[in-house]
Amino acid sequence: MVNYPLVSVIMPVYNGERFLREALESIRHQNYEPLEIIVVDDGSTDNTAKIIATYGNWTRYVRQENAGPAAARNRGLALAGGKLVAFLDADDLWPEGKLALQVERLINEPKLDIVLGRIQYVELPGAAHIEIPFENPEKTLTGVHLGCGIYRKSVFDKIGGFDETLRLAEDQDWFLRVREANVSMVILKETTLIYRLHSNNLTHNLTFRDSRLGIAIKKSLERRRKLGLGKLGQWSDYDEAKKVPPAGNKEENPKEQSL
Repeated sequence: MVNYPLVSVIMPVYNGERFLREALESIRHQNYEPLEIIVVDDGSTDNTAKIIATYGNWTRYVRQENAGPAAARNRGLALAGGKLVAFLDADDLWPEGKLALQVERLINEPKLDIVLGRIQYVELPGAAHIEIPFENPEKTLTGVHLGCGIYRKSVFDKIGGFDETLRLAEDQDWFLRVREANVSMVILKETTLIYRLHSNNLTHNLTFRDSRLGIAIKKSLERRRKLGLGKLGQWSDYDEAKKVPPAGNKEENPKEQSL
């Protein structure tokens, strides 16, 4: 019998009453134990706090003055007690079985630090239509999104938390630092996040987002020049769906190892 490790789920939320309950229920439907859910309210002015209160001790609720998602995630990390950490935004969902799938991969591969997956995009009524070259009719993609992954908390000890000067693109900035440090990472073939497109997505403000992303890329270039590092590899280098095993290579069943 596998002794599964505690997973700390960190959910930053700002005025998320429209989607919050569905996001929390998608965590509940994982049927994974042990689990702690840390909801960091980033200064909401709607009914977010009342919705969280209906879940009682199942969630841990903390509130802070509005400081952006990077600061909210860092607050959650400071409170997290698990050896593994996962993130879910209040307007997104996890498909059933996501946690067990990714945790088992980390258990079986002790040298692996981050397990990502595919992102399925769902357009809700009122969402601005975005032309994206999806992989298939199910509208999935690989991409830089914290919610599709699970992480050893030790990665944050090595890389650091999220840049609180970035209100957007803080996740891209963090993944750039991960890649610069050669952290072991894989992208699974399976879908591990349902990203809901709606009228209030922060990323709809593309001009602002692109400017923040430009800052993150500039910082990465400066770090690499300082350290004498070359170009980063392709994102697809981590993608299992695009890797073809050598002929005659037999898959091994690694023994279960503790985290």
